[in-house]
Amino acid sequence: MKTLLFVLNSLILSACSVVGIRQSEQPDYYSLLTDGAFEIRLYSESLIAETTIEGDYKTAGDQSFRRLAGFIFGNNTRRESVAMTSPVYQEAASESIAMTIPVFQEADSQVWRMSFIMPKNYQVETLPVPIDSTIRIKKLDKRKVAVMSYSGSLNQESISEHAKQLIDWLNSRSIKMISKPKSAAYDPPWTIPTLRHNEIHIEIE
Repeated sequence: MKTLLFVLNSLILSACSVVGIRQSEQPDYYSLLTDGAFEIRLYSESLIAETTIEGDYKTAGDQSFRRLAGFIFGNNTRRESVAMTSPVYQEAASESIAMTIPVFQEADSQVWRMSFIMPKNYQVETLPVPIDSTIRIKKLDKRKVAVMSYSGSLNQESISEHAKQLIDWLNSRSIKMISKPKSAAYDPPWTIPTLRHNEIHIEIE
């Protein structure tokens, strides 16, 4: 019964997201600077569940989302439902090694990492443990992040385009980057593109 109510609530929130209504929990941050579509934020500590899959952007994204959604819908050692939060992060992965964390081996081979932020009421000790061994729980420390916000369709081309704009903006201000660009999606794929809220995140010094 508890799982059914959780699924129904998720469907209601998903329906709202079609027209750009967002009600899911988001991580805490403090805005340090705003310049049009660009922003620098100071994020608080948070927990994430992440997984890595080899494939093209869409295929890897779909598979990763289903895997992580399974975890929060109860595929964990406590059979406990965990609330969905936003954004959902996706980035090109560069770690190795074979089997559990693939590596870029060919020009047309891609590896993508997706992560869900866990609700703020959980600590590492209280979060349910994933049954799927390909899902890892990680703690993110406080971090300074450069952000570019944009709307429209979320695909590999738009991510690359806006990541370049954010990198150019950081370079123009001589701000040192310490991570690769990461896509942050606040809405599910079926949201009307013009009402979507997407972001590119890059950690900075």
